[in-house]
Amino acid sequence: MALIIRVVAKPSPRFCRRLFAAERWWIHSLRGSEAAGKKHCSSFSHSATASMMSKKLLLDVDCGVDDAQAIMLALAAPNVEVLGVTCVHGNTTVENVCKNTLRVLQACNKLEIPVFKGADKPILGNSLSAGHFHGEDGLGDSPDPNAPGLDLLQEEGAVSAMIRIVKENPGQVTLVATAPLTNLALAVRLDPSLPSKLRALYIMGGNTESRGNTTVCGEFNFAADPEAAYIVLNDYHCPIYLACWEFTCYSKLSWEFCDAWLAQDTDKARFMARIFRHSIEASKSERIQKEFVAGTGFISCDSYAMAAAVDDSFITESDHYPVSVELTGTHTRGMMIMDTVGFLKKERKACIMKKVDMEKFKQMLIAALK
Repeated sequence: MALIIRVVAKPSPRFCRRLFAAERWWIHSLRGSEAAGKKHCSSFSHSATASMMSKKLLLDVDCGVDDAQAIMLALAAPNVEVLGVTCVHGNTTVENVCKNTLRVLQACNKLEIPVFKGADKPILGNSLSAGHFHGEDGLGDSPDPNAPGLDLLQEEGAVSAMIRIVKENPGQVTLVATAPLTNLALAVRLDPSLPSKLRALYIMGGNTESRGNTTVCGEFNFAADPEAAYIVLNDYHCPIYLACWEFTCYSKLSWEFCDAWLAQDTDKARFMARIFRHSIEASKSERIQKEFVAGTGFISCDSYAMAAAVDDSFITESDHYPVSVELTGTHTRGMMIMDTVGFLKKERKACIMKKVDMEKFKQMLIAALK
């Protein structure tokens, strides 16, 4: 893993004006709210040779337990360089997300990777919380007296860092978003050229069968900031891969595998066992059982998007449709919509995962805790 040394320069007047413009847009949006067909993704696929080349990933997280699992999966991959981690509100407060991310990096001996603090609330409305599943602190309410302090955070904000890192590596960065998409939406509003500089965007979020796990028809990451999800799905003109809620449920692993996975005799496995205990118990509760599609099991939601970003051959079957997000429905706000007919008249289509190589997935998860 290369050590990234950040040189902080005085921002130019032009950059300051653009940052101020984006900030005004966000504030204006907040005030406005208060006032008022099956196929493989051949067009996005890369060669087998490309899949083995070193990849540069930028991770955007709301570090709950499954984000931690996904981060650890990426850090264990031999062909991956993580350029940075941007943090955003979601499973818990953005302050907790930053603390949790640093804890995960410390557990993996990777504290040299820069971590950036991002948006603390959605573009419109109030923040959601997933404390009932991830614990109020996001990592199973399992405190660590030796956790790294927030003084290790970069001074640069997440949105600015996202734009800069992608600009410094044009066409090379794969952005993996496992959280509400607020940082990504703000970034594209600030720099509309950002998506054209990305290699690809992988998202854990959205749903394909109107099965909600947060609202009647909304998956958590999209429901936590529907406007941001709408902006990203419509303004990011780069290859987009989606690991949606129902897909992760259909691709679940057994609890027997989970037990063996956590039983590995390593510090990483012991760390994961501590922070995952709360979520395992919650998964077996009556409430969470109702949210699952196709029965209970070990579902590391964010890890599917990360595994696909790490290995191009991971996805074995996909749908290929234009997508967007419902913003106004009483029960459907935040629900992802797939245009299977062509009503949206959008040329760009997203790759929606349907089946993946589960044996390869198990191997990547096991390697994450070795």
